[in-house]
Amino acid sequence: MPSLNYRGRFAPSPTGPLHLGSMLAAFGSWLLARHARGQWLVRIEDVDPPREVPGAAELQLATLAAFGLHADQPVQYQSRRHTLYQTASARLLAKGKAFHCHCSRADLASQHGIHRHCAASQQRAQPAIRLRVADGSHVTFNDALQGQVAQDVDRDVGDFVLLRADGCWAYQLAVVVDDAEQRISHVVRGADLVDSTPRQILLQQALGVPTPHYLHLPLLLGSDGHKLSKSLAAMPVDAGAPLPVLRWLWAALGQAPAALDASVTVAELLQHAVTAFDPGSLQKESRIVAGSPPG
Repeated sequence: MPSLNYRGRFAPSPTGPLHLGSMLAAFGSWLLARHARGQWLVRIEDVDPPREVPGAAELQLATLAAFGLHADQPVQYQSRRHTLYQTASARLLAKGKAFHCHCSRADLASQHGIHRHCAASQQRAQPAIRLRVADGSHVTFNDALQGQVAQDVDRDVGDFVLLRADGCWAYQLAVVVDDAEQRISHVVRGADLVDSTPRQILLQQALGVPTPHYLHLPLLLGSDGHKLSKSLAAMPVDAGAPLPVLRWLWAALGQAPAALDASVTVAELLQHAVTAFDPGSLQKESRIVAGSPPG
C-alpha cells in the first residue's frame, strides 16, 4: 500500500527537451518516492511564457513515459492555476506581508540589485509585488543530502518578487503555493535550487503553510567541469534508447551498477532499481563529474 506520508514531485519548466541533469532529478525523485512507498507527481511549471518552447511540455511528458516514469496523479500545469496564486498574493498584501513595487533593475543598481527600500524613478502602470523580508531574516534548514544550509535572506536576496511587472507569476510564489496545495511532503530537485529554498521557507511561513522536507541532488558536470544542462543543452536524452541512459543515471546517483545488469526492459530495470536502491549511497557532493554521457 502506498504511504500517505510521502508525496514527491518532478516539476520541469517547458523550456526545451529533458537533458541528463533534469532526468537525474526525475529519476532520483521517483526512486525516493518509490523507496518510501509514497506518491510521485509531475507538474509542468509553465508560468513564464517568454521562456516557454512550444511543444516542450508534451515532449517532456513523452520522454518520462518512455523511461517508465509515470505520475500517480494527473499532471498539473501552473498556467492553469493563476487563481491560486492570485489568492495567495492578495492574502499577503492584505496582511502587509507583501507590497507593490515600482522599482526597475536600473533603480536597484545602487543597491546591488537587492531591494531593501523602494527607489523607483517613476511609477509603473503595473507594479511588481514583492514579499516584505524583515531585517535579520536568517533561515536555516537541514537538507537530507547536503546537510545544514543557512542564508541571510534580507542581506543576500532582499525583498523578492512574487509577481513580475510583466504580469508573470514568479517561480518562488508559484512553487510554494503548488507544493502546499498538492500536499508535497518531500521536495527532491537539483542542487542549483538550494539557494532558492530559504526564500521559499520564508514564503511558506508568511502564508502559514507547511515546509516540506528537502533533498537537493548533485548537479551533473561533464568531464570539462561544466554543468551538463549547459554543456549538453543541445543534446536531449534519447527517449528511443532509455536503458543505457537509466543505467548511466543510476550510477550517477551512487548506486551499484551490477544491480541492473540482468534488466532487458525498462519495466525490469525499474523494478530492480526500486528493490536495490540505497538512499544512503546518494552522493553528497553538490557537484559530481559523472563521466561520459551515454550515446
